[in-house]
Amino acid sequence: MDGIALDGIEMPVTMNGQDWSVAWYPPPDPPPGTPHGAAAVCVDGDQIVLISSDGEKWDLPAGRPEPDESLIDTLRREIWEEACATVTSYTLLGFSRGACVRGPEQGLVLVRSLWRTEVLLEAWQPQFEIAYRRLVPAGEALEQIVGQANFPDELRPLYRRIFVEAGLSVRLDGPTP
Repeated sequence: MDGIALDGIEMPVTMNGQDWSVAWYPPPDPPPGTPHGAAAVCVDGDQIVLISSDGEKWDLPAGRPEPDESLIDTLRREIWEEACATVTSYTLLGFSRGACVRGPEQGLVLVRSLWRTEVLLEAWQPQFEIAYRRLVPAGEALEQIVGQANFPDELRPLYRRIFVEAGLSVRLDGPTP
């Protein structure tokens, strides 16, 4: 699937044996659904921070909220835990909303806040589920994520939107597998 996610337009996505309807929503207000944390394009100079639990599947730092935690608090904590980085500034880019339409979680609606952050990297000392961190030139970061063999094609437009909103150049014709 080529292109970029448009405001509120649902895209069918199959993940982990379930069917979801996923859409992009602009800030400032989240769409209806259960808060599902934060994800961020973490910028360090002219590079983007990617993380991995296995050294093969790379993605943006992201995670779920703790009870009574604000969006900003979730963002800061998850980036610290997953990337060993301190957020120095942040911009809310928008929200992703996923509604499970088939599978064990049918009816569940999850909303994740999406951010661009400037970060200060600390010494790499993985302590949680993320075992690997790497820096990628900003112009290559999107391709490093969506170009992976295991990445769902249907999510490419959403990730392109995240990177466009973050002010990073992207190709809209899609990655070459």
